[in-house]
Amino acid sequence: ATRQSRKGLISSWKAYAPAFAGKMGIEAVDRSMRGEGAPAPIWEGEDGFIAWMLHSPERTYTVPLPAEGEEKRAILDTYTKEHSAEYQAQAPIDMAFALKKTLAEKGLKTEDIESIVLHTSHHTHYVIGTGANDPQKMDPNASRETLDHSIMYIFAVALQDGEWDYETSYSDERKHRQDTIDLWHKISTVEDPEWTRRYHSNDLSEKAFGGKAVITFKDGTVIEDERAVADAHPLGARPFGREEYINKFKKLAAGKVSEEEQERFLAAAQNLENLTDLSELNVRLTDEAIATAPETPKGLF
Repeated sequence: ATRQSRKGLISSWKAYAPAFAGKMGIEAVDRSMRGEGAPAPIWEGEDGFIAWMLHSPERTYTVPLPAEGEEKRAILDTYTKEHSAEYQAQAPIDMAFALKKTLAEKGLKTEDIESIVLHTSHHTHYVIGTGANDPQKMDPNASRETLDHSIMYIFAVALQDGEWDYETSYSDERKHRQDTIDLWHKISTVEDPEWTRRYHSNDLSEKAFGGKAVITFKDGTVIEDERAVADAHPLGARPFGREEYINKFKKLAAGKVSEEEQERFLAAAQNLENLTDLSELNVRLTDEAIATAPETPKGLF
């Protein structure tokens, strides 16, 4: 999926893009195992991926691959989402939680805020911030997928509520609250070169996905805070471990997957080295959950 899947009015295509990529990857491996060849070269060349999708025919990319026999550990360089929002919003959400406590301790109220400026990386500013120039990111009638990529909306709700829920934080009632809309529209982002540098750093000890928040009140009071990584990040305040991943799965599965099925799946997922049937990794919903799925127009099949 191109970056356009994350701009403007974002649809469910964005939500399914990772699954679609996984599906195509599995199919590509299957086809190559059966002897089908790929376009060659597919990355280089005047009409390859680099020329059309990444940069230009003149650009060279170096992709490190594991040596023969070397463990494939790149997944350990990826990070979890504790909160149901775009990854660049994870650290700001945790920062908003902390700022809510700070404001309460100082007797300050969000309705007295004049402005909030988030100083952050180029990516955050232009993809989920005001640098995207997407009016939909400020619209209470926007889709859930759109607000998932609006750091202005996300920061406002997190600052007001001190929590983030994958359903209620995006509900129609929540996004149409007038006090939320008022605060939401006072929030903007700016690119800070230092946060951009840290975002692109290959040094994992300084690589950052967050930024600095500057909250200015109508009486001139200024409150600042900054957070480089989310609390769930390996270098964060509460790094996610297996227990946290399991709890996240159970929270998302509650009411949709029976407890017996949850435990069956978790047992299979934690026994991958001995797994012989990959279908065991399919999570089966209850009949009741399937019955609540909205009807969709019939397609080709």
